[in-house]
Amino acid sequence: MFKKLLITLGTILIIYAVFYFYPTSKNNNMIIGVSFDSGYAEYLGLDPKVVFDKIIKDWNFKYLRLSAHWDAVMPENGEYNFKELDYYFNLAEKNNVKVVLAVGQKTPRWPECHAPAWTKNLSDTYYFPVLNNYIKTVAEHFKNSSALEMMQVENEPFLAFGEKCRPMTSERLDAEVAAARTGNKPILVTDSGELSFWRKTAQAGDWFGTTLYRVVWNKYLGYFTYDWLPANYYRLKLWLNGRGNDNFMVAELQAEPWLPGTGVPDTTLVEQSKSMSVSRLQKNITYARSLGAKRAYLWGAEWWVWAQNQGAGDMSDYIKELSK
Repeated sequence: MFKKLLITLGTILIIYAVFYFYPTSKNNNMIIGVSFDSGYAEYLGLDPKVVFDKIIKDWNFKYLRLSAHWDAVMPENGEYNFKELDYYFNLAEKNNVKVVLAVGQKTPRWPECHAPAWTKNLSDTYYFPVLNNYIKTVAEHFKNSSALEMMQVENEPFLAFGEKCRPMTSERLDAEVAAARTGNKPILVTDSGELSFWRKTAQAGDWFGTTLYRVVWNKYLGYFTYDWLPANYYRLKLWLNGRGNDNFMVAELQAEPWLPGTGVPDTTLVEQSKSMSVSRLQKNITYARSLGAKRAYLWGAEWWVWAQNQGAGDMSDYIKELSK
């Protein structure tokens, strides 16, 4: 019994060593973009328009990921409000910025499940057709914008998160993708880099995107890192799901702190530095390049501005150099 255990452990260590040390070719030409959410900027006490200007003018990012949150775009049944998104798209067009626009019941930023309150008591029979119609309407609204590059359908659609999200199925995701194709743009579908094997998502769209978080926190382990996880782990998952590096991106690359159950304004900068700093971001970007991803969208632009306003401008300074 003990001998079998040693053989098993030895085999695991050998496999891990092969994965960890097997050489990978880095994509030094990886495009670096950034995600932006006006609601999160407001939560941090910032003017979203000022943050957006800084992203596209001061930092000169040319690739953005925005969200058409369902509850913001369709606050009432049958009523659409595109005023805010039109403003950002107009600036993106003027500055030759390309936009990935996320739609669905689960879109980036807390609380992720952005279904409007009026959908709470709808049966699934009515809920999902209404959801698809909202996606179709958003795609049609922006399809002629020179800024719109692709549509993201849902955000990690099969990763359960929050009580407001209805259970997703492959059939429901396919229906949403079909609705988004009204905009005649490529479709991006994303999944968790650490918590999924991508079986249901890797082939669901034209592009596939993974999230990539390197330092996280939970109440059982405290802070811990994924630095032990080799880049070949992600490459293998791509291969097993029939995808190569073409049309593969890091849709969400950690560039802000992961905090111990407290909000940014209530957490000291010293505590925040435990999970995000310039040196940590540099490591994260280097790791993303080793995946062979075509592009990576940084997650944390609003926090960079907030930190700068608190007197910690080193991240903002680094971002400005990075985006040149």
